[in-house]
Amino acid sequence: ARPAEIAKALAIPRPTVYRLLQTLEEEGYIVFSASNNRVRVTRLAASLGDGSATTSLLCQAAGPLFAEYAPKVIWPLDLSIYDNAAMVIQETTHGRSPLSIDRGMTGYRLPMLRTSAGRAYLAFVSEEERQLILRHIENLGLPEDRPFLAPAYLATLLSEARTKGYATREAGEFRPNTSSIAVPVRIDDTTVACVSMIWIRSAMPIREATRYVEMLQEIAARIAEKAKT
Repeated sequence: ARPAEIAKALAIPRPTVYRLLQTLEEEGYIVFSASNNRVRVTRLAASLGDGSATTSLLCQAAGPLFAEYAPKVIWPLDLSIYDNAAMVIQETTHGRSPLSIDRGMTGYRLPMLRTSAGRAYLAFVSEEERQLILRHIENLGLPEDRPFLAPAYLATLLSEARTKGYATREAGEFRPNTSSIAVPVRIDDTTVACVSMIWIRSAMPIREATRYVEMLQEIAARIAEKAKT
């Protein structure tokens, strides 16, 4: 959350919130994001919540790595995690990429079936988790998701992603002006997040964009390694 959001939610003056956050940072319980004005809990705060600590570790690992790779990739990078039938962006370089057409993407929810991050996550999680997520999506009944729930189409889509090691979004199924590629972040054979690259669709065909896959996989592997330590 941003300090201003914390101040508003708790009805505490903003200067007080900043002082409290500085104290918590000094004690090692929170850390300020490397890519935006948000604070996250650290490993020391694991006893205060369940999934928040794992997410925080991933973000702490991704922030500096995104900063390192941003000049090489140029196009925006996102780290997203699964939450309630969507992939939610946790870290991003949209704010600093000269080629981004979006801003303020942290916290943005991406549909599972119509984005590369969602497809990559579905392709690389366990069969049990995948079926639970798909049933959730079916129960939500969004009209735009129905074409992608066709069993034969979906099975082919996810099988191809597993074979290639990445998922793509190249048609106008979500944002018509952009395309994307995503790879999974896996810790101990468990998919915990996805790293995506987004670009302007008219600027680069998908076959050219695949040259970035190896770099995205490298970023994902380094995030996983840092989040484990």
